[in-house]
Amino acid sequence: MEGGEEDERVGANRYGEGQPIGTAAQTHDGKDYAEPPPAPLFKPGELSSWSFYRAGIAEFVASFLFLYITILTVMGCGKIRHQVLHGGHINPAVTFGMLLARKLTLTRAVFYMIMQCLGAICGAAVVKSFQKSSYEILGGGANTVSTGYGKGAGLGAEILGTFVLVYTVFSATDAKRNARDSHVPILAPLPIGFAVFLVHLATIPITGTGINPARSLGAALIYNKEQAWDDHWIFWVGPFIGAALAALYQQIVIRAIPFKSK
Repeated sequence: MEGGEEDERVGANRYGEGQPIGTAAQTHDGKDYAEPPPAPLFKPGELSSWSFYRAGIAEFVASFLFLYITILTVMGCGKIRHQVLHGGHINPAVTFGMLLARKLTLTRAVFYMIMQCLGAICGAAVVKSFQKSSYEILGGGANTVSTGYGKGAGLGAEILGTFVLVYTVFSATDAKRNARDSHVPILAPLPIGFAVFLVHLATIPITGTGINPARSLGAALIYNKEQAWDDHWIFWVGPFIGAALAALYQQIVIRAIPFKSK
């Protein structure tokens, strides 16, 4: 029929019934995505690039504002630790996961982590300078394992919570998925923010929700009381293990990158 011929000409019936869909379409020859090469551990000339320092400054400012808003939120609520939703890295655990997935160089990862921690420390210090009495009374927003829970429960909560966060970051920013499903616009901050919200619901009663070593370090260092340091290691070890597991799951199980033919 004439109408059917017109549809075929403009592409309405361009693909036959055997056309792969979903995950099967990832290996189709017509894909518009090429797997980028893994980032080297060290990149010559990176330290002389303005973009390198610009990104570090952005991490510092974002972490500064993050801790400032976080601790003010704690003081406004007058109860257990709380975090706002965040995007970007602003988190050494996210940066560590990206490093393991070869998304950035070791030099850049270390620089990001340093700037994140410095920004967090400065943000917590500014809050303390503004409202010292309330800051001391409310524990400075420092993460601790809640009464009734052991160190194992706290560590497990941080591992699982960070795994959910970092895996969601990988999935929401996956360039291959975006290329395959470009007709379905998805804003990365939405799934990431929702994942953080769910993690908070599950882990606030246990650890106050760390899942961000820089956030935990900044609050603990400025508050600087014994209870803030007793279980502080949990808020570094847990997030880094969770981030490592998320990176391995994404790269090996989901993307199967080590098993792809050269």
